[in-house]
Amino acid sequence: MVEKENYLLELCRYVVLNPVRANMVEKPEQWKWSSYRATIGIKSVPDYLMVDWILGLFGSKKGEAQKRYRQFVREGIHQGSPWEELQGQVLLGEEGFIDKFKDLLSDKERIKEIPKSQRYVSRPRLSKIFPEGEAKSRRDRHIHTAHVKYGYTLKEIADHLRIHYTTMSKAMSGFEKK
Repeated sequence: MVEKENYLLELCRYVVLNPVRANMVEKPEQWKWSSYRATIGIKSVPDYLMVDWILGLFGSKKGEAQKRYRQFVREGIHQGSPWEELQGQVLLGEEGFIDKFKDLLSDKERIKEIPKSQRYVSRPRLSKIFPEGEAKSRRDRHIHTAHVKYGYTLKEIADHLRIHYTTMSKAMSGFEKK
Protein backbone atom coordinates (compact mmCIF):
# COMPACT_ATOMS: atom_id res chain seq x y z
CA MET A 1 0.00 0.00 0.00
CA VAL A 2 1.44 3.35 -1.05
CA GLU A 3 0.65 6.58 0.79
CA LYS A 4 1.01 9.49 -1.59
CA GLU A 5 1.53 10.38 -5.21
CA ASN A 6 5.19 11.18 -4.58
CA TYR A 7 5.82 7.61 -3.36
CA LEU A 8 3.94 6.20 -6.33
CA LEU A 9 5.95 8.46 -8.60
CA GLU A 10 9.18 7.12 -7.06
CA LEU A 11 7.99 3.59 -7.79
CA CYS A 12 7.24 4.55 -11.40
CA ARG A 13 10.75 5.95 -11.75
CA TYR A 14 12.22 2.85 -10.13
CA VAL A 15 10.45 0.57 -12.63
CA VAL A 16 11.62 2.42 -15.73
CA LEU A 17 15.18 2.54 -14.37
CA ASN A 18 15.41 -1.19 -13.64
CA PRO A 19 16.94 -2.07 -17.05
CA VAL A 20 19.55 0.67 -16.54
CA ARG A 21 20.45 -0.53 -13.03
CA ALA A 22 20.67 -4.10 -14.36
CA ASN A 23 23.17 -2.87 -16.99
CA MET A 24 20.90 -4.07 -19.80
CA VAL A 25 20.82 -0.60 -21.39
CA GLU A 26 22.59 2.70 -20.77
CA LYS A 27 19.48 4.89 -20.90
CA PRO A 28 15.88 4.06 -19.96
CA GLU A 29 14.57 5.02 -23.40
CA GLN A 30 16.69 2.23 -24.93
CA TRP A 31 14.57 -0.47 -23.24
CA LYS A 32 11.97 -1.15 -25.92
CA TRP A 33 9.50 -2.93 -23.61
CA SER A 34 9.12 0.00 -21.23
CA SER A 35 6.24 2.45 -21.08
CA TYR A 36 8.87 5.16 -20.63
CA ARG A 37 9.38 5.54 -24.38
CA ALA A 38 5.70 6.33 -24.95
CA THR A 39 5.47 8.52 -21.85
CA ILE A 40 8.29 10.80 -23.04
CA GLY A 41 6.93 10.92 -26.58
CA ILE A 42 9.49 8.96 -28.61
CA LYS A 43 6.93 6.25 -29.37
CA SER A 44 3.17 6.45 -29.85
CA VAL A 45 1.06 5.72 -26.79
CA PRO A 46 -0.75 2.37 -27.12
CA ASP A 47 -4.49 2.28 -26.33
CA TYR A 48 -3.94 0.30 -23.12
CA LEU A 49 -1.42 2.75 -21.63
CA MET A 50 -2.46 5.79 -19.63
CA VAL A 51 0.24 8.46 -19.44
CA ASP A 52 -1.87 11.50 -18.58
CA TRP A 53 -1.72 11.00 -14.81
CA ILE A 54 2.06 10.82 -14.58
CA LEU A 55 2.63 13.63 -17.07
CA GLY A 56 0.03 15.75 -15.28
CA LEU A 57 2.30 15.74 -12.24
CA PHE A 58 4.96 17.52 -14.27
CA GLY A 59 2.93 20.18 -16.03
CA SER A 60 -0.23 21.01 -17.96
CA LYS A 61 1.49 21.25 -21.36
CA LYS A 62 2.37 17.82 -22.72
CA GLY A 63 5.77 18.71 -24.22
CA GLU A 64 6.96 20.49 -21.09
CA ALA A 65 5.64 17.71 -18.86
CA GLN A 66 7.49 15.09 -20.91
CA LYS A 67 10.70 17.09 -20.64
CA ARG A 68 10.33 17.41 -16.84
CA TYR A 69 9.44 13.74 -16.45
CA ARG A 70 12.50 12.75 -18.47
CA GLN A 71 14.67 14.93 -16.18
CA PHE A 72 13.02 13.42 -13.09
CA VAL A 73 13.85 9.91 -14.29
CA ARG A 74 17.46 10.85 -15.11
CA GLU A 75 17.93 12.30 -11.62
CA GLY A 76 16.96 8.94 -10.14
CA ILE A 77 19.60 6.85 -11.91
CA HIS A 78 22.06 7.00 -9.01
CA GLN A 79 19.55 7.17 -6.17
CA GLY A 80 18.69 4.34 -3.82
CA SER A 81 15.71 2.09 -4.19
CA PRO A 82 12.32 3.16 -2.77
CA TRP A 83 12.02 -0.41 -1.46
CA GLU A 84 14.55 0.53 1.24
CA GLU A 85 11.80 2.61 2.83
CA LEU A 86 9.23 -0.19 2.73
CA GLN A 87 7.72 -1.01 6.13
CA GLY A 88 6.73 -4.56 6.89
CA GLN A 89 7.20 -5.50 3.25
CA VAL A 90 3.78 -4.02 2.46
CA LEU A 91 3.59 -0.31 3.33
CA LEU A 92 5.36 2.64 1.76
CA GLY A 93 4.83 6.04 3.32
CA GLU A 94 5.62 8.40 6.16
CA GLU A 95 5.32 7.54 9.85
CA GLY A 96 1.81 8.93 10.20
CA PHE A 97 0.62 6.76 7.34
CA ILE A 98 2.19 3.66 8.86
CA ASP A 99 0.66 4.53 12.24
CA LYS A 100 -2.83 4.29 10.74
CA PHE A 101 -2.27 0.57 10.24
CA LYS A 102 -0.83 -0.23 13.69
CA ASP A 103 -4.12 -1.37 15.22
CA LEU A 104 -5.07 -3.36 12.16
CA LEU A 105 -1.72 -5.16 12.13
CA SER A 106 -1.06 -5.47 15.87
CA ASP A 107 -2.76 -8.88 16.15
CA LYS A 108 -0.39 -10.24 13.50
CA GLU A 109 2.59 -9.90 15.87
CA ARG A 110 1.60 -13.11 17.63
CA ILE A 111 1.19 -15.23 14.49
CA LYS A 112 4.52 -16.99 14.08
CA GLU A 113 3.74 -18.16 10.53
CA ILE A 114 3.89 -14.55 9.31
CA PRO A 115 7.50 -13.37 8.75
CA LYS A 116 8.74 -10.99 11.45
CA SER A 117 9.31 -8.24 8.91
CA GLN A 118 5.57 -8.26 8.19
CA ARG A 119 4.37 -8.94 11.74
CA TYR A 120 6.19 -5.97 13.23
CA VAL A 121 5.28 -3.43 10.58
CA SER A 122 4.86 -0.63 13.10
CA ARG A 123 8.03 -1.27 15.05
CA PRO A 124 10.39 1.66 15.44
CA ARG A 125 13.69 1.66 13.61
CA LEU A 126 16.70 0.53 15.61
CA SER A 127 18.09 4.05 15.47
CA LYS A 128 15.08 5.21 17.49
CA ILE A 129 15.38 2.39 20.02
CA PHE A 130 19.10 3.11 20.48
CA PRO A 131 19.49 6.91 20.47
CA GLU A 132 22.96 8.32 19.75
CA GLY A 133 25.01 9.17 22.81
CA GLU A 134 22.89 7.25 25.28
CA ALA A 135 24.66 5.63 28.22
CA LYS A 136 25.73 2.00 27.78
CA SER A 137 24.02 1.20 31.08
CA ARG A 138 20.67 1.46 29.28
CA ARG A 139 21.79 -0.60 26.31
CA ASP A 140 20.78 -4.01 27.74
CA ARG A 141 17.24 -2.80 28.36
CA HIS A 142 17.00 -1.52 24.79
CA ILE A 143 18.42 -4.77 23.44
CA HIS A 144 15.77 -6.69 25.32
CA THR A 145 13.02 -4.35 24.09
CA ALA A 146 14.19 -4.50 20.48
CA HIS A 147 14.38 -8.27 20.54
CA VAL A 148 11.37 -9.27 22.64
CA LYS A 149 8.88 -6.48 21.99
CA TYR A 150 9.73 -5.57 18.41
CA GLY A 151 11.03 -8.88 17.06
CA TYR A 152 14.46 -7.78 15.87
CA THR A 153 16.95 -10.62 15.65
CA LEU A 154 20.02 -10.48 17.84
CA LYS A 155 22.12 -10.31 14.68
CA GLU A 156 20.18 -7.28 13.39
CA ILE A 157 20.69 -5.53 16.72
CA ALA A 158 24.38 -6.50 16.89
CA ASP A 159 24.94 -5.20 13.36
CA HIS A 160 23.23 -1.93 14.22
CA LEU A 161 25.26 -1.49 17.41
CA ARG A 162 28.43 -2.71 15.69
CA ILE A 163 29.12 -5.27 18.36
CA HIS A 164 29.61 -9.02 18.23
CA TYR A 165 26.41 -11.07 18.30
CA THR A 166 27.60 -13.07 21.36
CA THR A 167 27.59 -9.80 23.28
CA MET A 168 23.88 -9.68 22.50
CA SER A 169 23.23 -13.01 24.21
CA LYS A 170 25.14 -11.88 27.28
CA ALA A 171 23.19 -8.62 27.36
CA MET A 172 19.87 -10.47 27.07
CA SER A 173 20.68 -12.94 29.82
CA GLY A 174 22.09 -10.19 32.03
CA PHE A 175 18.94 -8.10 31.65
CA GLU A 176 16.61 -11.05 32.24
CA LYS A 177 18.44 -11.94 35.50
CA LYS A 178 17.84 -8.44 36.91
